[in-house]
Amino acid sequence: MRLSFFVIIIIILILIELYVFNGLSHLFSSDNQKIYRLVYYLTIFLMVAGNSSMFFAARKGFGETNFTINTLLGIAFSIILAKIIITDFLLIEDIYRFLRLIAEKIAGKGNVSLVTRSNILGYTALALSSLLFVICMYGLFFGKYNYKVRHISLSFTDLPQEFDGFKILQVSDIHSGTFDNFSAVRRGIELVKKQNADIILFTGDLVNNFADEIKPYTELLGSLSAPFGKYSILGNHDYGHYFKWPSEEAWIANMNKLYGYHDSMGFRLLKNQCIEIKKGNDSIILAGVENWGKPPFHQYGDLNKTFQNNSDEQFTILMSHDPSHWDGQVLGFHKHIHLTLSGHTHGMQLGFEIGKYKWSLVKLFYPKWIGLYENNGKYLYVNRGFGFIGFPARVGIWPEITVIELKQK
Repeated sequence: MRLSFFVIIIIILILIELYVFNGLSHLFSSDNQKIYRLVYYLTIFLMVAGNSSMFFAARKGFGETNFTINTLLGIAFSIILAKIIITDFLLIEDIYRFLRLIAEKIAGKGNVSLVTRSNILGYTALALSSLLFVICMYGLFFGKYNYKVRHISLSFTDLPQEFDGFKILQVSDIHSGTFDNFSAVRRGIELVKKQNADIILFTGDLVNNFADEIKPYTELLGSLSAPFGKYSILGNHDYGHYFKWPSEEAWIANMNKLYGYHDSMGFRLLKNQCIEIKKGNDSIILAGVENWGKPPFHQYGDLNKTFQNNSDEQFTILMSHDPSHWDGQVLGFHKHIHLTLSGHTHGMQLGFEIGKYKWSLVKLFYPKWIGLYENNGKYLYVNRGFGFIGFPARVGIWPEITVIELKQK
C-alpha cells in the first residue's frame, strides 16, 4: 500500500511538472527560453533534493534532522505549493478554453481552435506563486521560532476562592527531534519563564519517536519552575509508533527512557491519573490522560480509570493531547470537566489568522483545531504547538505559549 501510494504521488508530481512547464513557456520569448528552462530545472532539482532529505529523515524516524535537511525539505515543499497555485490557474484557463472551443463548434463557426493562453493570467499565476514561495521562506527561516504568548481569561462560578487569579501556562507539541536552532529554542523557553505562571502544563509530543531526541534540551526544560509544579502527558508521537522497532523490548526500553526524561526535567507525567492541587484551604483536580484520537490514532486515554477515585464535584482541569477527545468522550462524560487543554493539530503550521477569523486546511479534519471552544460551560483550549514537524516552517500559525488565568465569576 505504501509503495503504491508513493508511486501515485510521483506520477502526480511529474504530471504537474509537465503541465506547469508547458503552461508558462509562452510567457518567455525565444531568447529567454534557455534561462526559463535553467530556472525551472533548478526548481526540479531542489524538489528532488528536498524529497530525498524527507525520506532520509523519515527512515530515521525524524530523529536525525538538522538545519540542512529542514532547509531542503522546506524549499521543496514551498516549490510544490507554488506550482500547485500555478496549476490551479492553468486548469481554470484550460477549462474555459475547452468550453469555448466546444461552444464555437456547436455554433457552427467552422474551423475553430483553442484560443491562445492569456499572458495576464500567466503572469498573475507566476506572481502569486512567487509571493507564496517568499512567504514560505520566511516561515522556514524565521516563522518556526516566532514564539507568541497568548493570554486567555476564563471565569467560572464554581472556581474555589483561593484559585481566583490562578495562572496556568500551557506548552504543547515540542517535537524536539526536528529543532535545528538551540539558541532560538532557548529564547522560547526564556519567554515561558517570564510569564511567572503558577503551574506549567505540557500537553504531549515531547519527541517525534525517540526518547533521546530531548536529551540536548533536558537542562533547558529542567530550568523551568512554577510554585505548583510542572505536569505532562504523552502525545501520539511520544509512543514511537511511526518507527519500526527491531523488537518489542526495544520499544519498551525507549518508552521507559522517555519516562525517565520527564522525571529528570521535573515534569510529573500523568498517565490516566489525576491529582489534587491544593492552595490554602481549597483544591482543584488536575487530570492527565494518555493519547486518545480518532483512528488511525491509538486510544490509550481512559477517563473512567483517570477519575475512578475522584469526587465529581471538584473543579477539574484535564490534559488530553488530541482535541477530538473532547467531542468524542469528554463532553459526554459523567463528570463535569471544566477545562480541557489539548494540542496536536499545530494549526497545520500553515494558515492565517485575521482578527477572529482563522483558516487552515486542518479544519477539514479537526473541527476544533486552534484556540478556545465552549460548550455548556465546558471549555477546550487547543494550543498551536511550540515546535514543528513535517513541513519545517510556520506560516501564519505561529508557535504558541499559552497563559490561562482562572477567574471566579
